Amino acid sequence: MSSSNAHRSELGAFLKARRTQLSPADVGLPDTAGRRRVQGLRREEVALLASISPDYYMRLEQGRRHASEPVLDTLARVLRLDDGERAYMFELSGRDAARPRRRATQKVQPQLQRLLDDLSTTPAVVLGRRTDILAWNAMAAALFTDFARIPEKKRNFVRLVFCEPAIRALYPDWEWVAQMTVAQLRMEAARDPKDPRLAELVGELSLHDSDFRRWWGAHRVAPQGSGTKTLNHPVVGPLTLDWSFLTSTDDPDQQLITLTAEPGTLSHDRLRLLASRAAPATDHPVADD
Repeated sequence: MSSSNAHRSELGAFLKARRTQLSPADVGLPDTAGRRRVQGLRREEVALLASISPDYYMRLEQGRRHASEPVLDTLARVLRLDDGERAYMFELSGRDAARPRRRATQKVQPQLQRLLDDLSTTPAVVLGRRTDILAWNAMAAALFTDFARIPEKKRNFVRLVFCEPAIRALYPDWEWVAQMTVAQLRMEAARDPKDPRLAELVGELSLHDSDFRRWWGAHRVAPQGSGTKTLNHPVVGPLTLDWSFLTSTDDPDQQLITLTAEPGTLSHDRLRLLASRAAPATDHPVADD
């Protein structure tokens, strides 16, 4: 299957997933009496709301035709897509099809590595494509896990969230965190649906974890951004940390993620305590492609 066909097929699956999660009442349609044969909206109802023919919409879901930008805008409104979901749909429409198929092996940018090394009291990691963990500092290892003990090809944040018991135990709201990581991985899939490493990761996790399989099939998407994490650390206790993404200008596929606590809070004091126990990093790991 070509990259263009893969995008159209994924777009069709995404549209179907979205309409099945809306009821007629959600979009102002009367809910006729009797059991509906399909969950959510019918294709014909979506076509009616979008002012397009049912045949046109059916072929979109079947991956048999391209959608124009005005049609995509209308579908985003009809299907109640948020900004992240709308961006994901537009990427799947082929607007980003010119991206080269083979991308060079990622190596952490030297300036990001220096910044990591200088952050002695702030946990920080550098994530690459597919949420691969390219590098980390001693504080990140003390907060999450000893990444150095994990084989290089297994150092992936989504994989750790689902497969590492120590990481699962950190999050009192693990289910929400896990769903967000899946939704962010969906955004990555839109950028390169033919990435073999991504397909391998999704296949592995789908076999390993029924929750991942269910959430991946739901086609939820979420862009990366800042937020707050609550963790139960086994050494220093509960932590409430603010996390931020900083994107490398030299390689937009690399993000530096930092976790900080508001000064004067118990979480801030506990991070300082954790820093006093953290050993300095002794190597500069690199994730292969």
